[in-house]
Amino acid sequence: MVYLVGAGPGDAGLLTLKAREVLEAADVVIYDRLADDFILNFCAGAKKIYVGKSSGKHTLKQEEINKLLVEEARQNKIVVRLKGGDPFVFGRGGEEALYLRENNLPFEIIPGVTSAIAVPAYAGIPVTHRGIATSFAVITGHEDPTKPESTINWEKLSTAVDTLIFLMGVANLPQIVEKLIEHGRKPDTPAALIRWGTKSNQEVFVTTLAEAPNAKILPPAIFIVGEVVNLREQLKWFELRPLFGKKILVTRARSQASKLSSALKNLGAEVVECPTIKIVPPSDNFLKIDAAIKNLRDFDWTIFTSANGAEKFFERLKVHGLDARALNKVAAIGSATAEKISTFGIIADVVPKNFVAESLAESLKNFVDGKKILLARAEEAREVLPETLKKFGAAVTIAPVYKTEIETPAQIDFDSIDLITFTSSSTVKNFVATYDVDALKKIPSAAIGTITSQTLQSFGVTPAVVAEEFTIDGLVEAIKKFYGRQKI
Repeated sequence: MVYLVGAGPGDAGLLTLKAREVLEAADVVIYDRLADDFILNFCAGAKKIYVGKSSGKHTLKQEEINKLLVEEARQNKIVVRLKGGDPFVFGRGGEEALYLRENNLPFEIIPGVTSAIAVPAYAGIPVTHRGIATSFAVITGHEDPTKPESTINWEKLSTAVDTLIFLMGVANLPQIVEKLIEHGRKPDTPAALIRWGTKSNQEVFVTTLAEAPNAKILPPAIFIVGEVVNLREQLKWFELRPLFGKKILVTRARSQASKLSSALKNLGAEVVECPTIKIVPPSDNFLKIDAAIKNLRDFDWTIFTSANGAEKFFERLKVHGLDARALNKVAAIGSATAEKISTFGIIADVVPKNFVAESLAESLKNFVDGKKILLARAEEAREVLPETLKKFGAAVTIAPVYKTEIETPAQIDFDSIDLITFTSSSTVKNFVATYDVDALKKIPSAAIGTITSQTLQSFGVTPAVVAEEFTIDGLVEAIKKFYGRQKI
């Protein structure tokens, strides 16, 4: 099966649910230049083939892409042809579908949000508006170069439609403008050029029809002509988001990055995911935690120092055919860990005000003398919590439920990064082990809390941002405030 899928105009959040569903099931993904790289995270296990095109540069000719689709599909694979925008809006999806039909291969079309409407919307320009524009047309700005002459009916198009939207028209802008004016469109008609629409590096140049060719703007961009352009000043919203134009590196483990990435994207940032750690089973292959679970009723308290630890603990609990009823009292190091525990039907008995080991130990001071405590945590962690609890008279059993390892390095253009986020000391250490520490000294960094901040400082880096509340929400709020102060 071949799915011809529209990836939308650029913002990964505009990908449809059905598109995501087939990407997750894909064996092969053949994708274009304009597909947001973040979308490729949904098909992590698939073979990925880039066939993007830019002005004058084609990775493969269209005929070669058609043949590639057939070759991959004939190997009994689920093939996704991922195209920017919508496959049938100047995306040559029709040609690919016809070629598949000629070769007796099944296909399905999954429409995408077209840039013709989405990009103006992100620029605050509605393509129709009551009393201003009751019609719009979408026109290619790059006709088939093999045609002897243009097939666009310029005479009727120029004045019959209120809003004109040209896709892929930057290279031919002088000719487009000339034709429109020649056939009756007023030279002072409002116009706009929008580059990289719906992405955090979106650029909008407002002008008039006659002056548009003087704009210094490069592809990919759309050209929109009509009175609706005048509404932008009142309706623009995308560029007003607090992190618009910022490119932020997220070093969190791939399986955990989505919450932080989504929050930053919702505030206008472009997010580059560069996981420096991955979560794997502990070195003893769960030997200690399994032994503890077999005697779980003997422990007066079970303590969790991270959401990861809680999740992995309950996975092991299920392996043993047990659930939350097997635990006695429970303590969590912070609100995020307590929230994770709550998904397993438990409300933590103790959550300290400050989300660090020292505060957790102090919160338990009057409850642990003579008690047996199970500490389910990462294999490598600070010893302050178990050592302090022992001083308070507790018998502490440390049982690793996971460990972190260095993730495979990603290719990162550090010169384009505005901020690097760190959500644990291990992300800092692994980042330094993977990349040059000089990158940390050149780029502002954000730490989720004091411990992570101290780890950064141990490498000679003072973070620009330290969250007051040691959670993902707290980190995002701190980053928002940091850039808010810079704008004042």
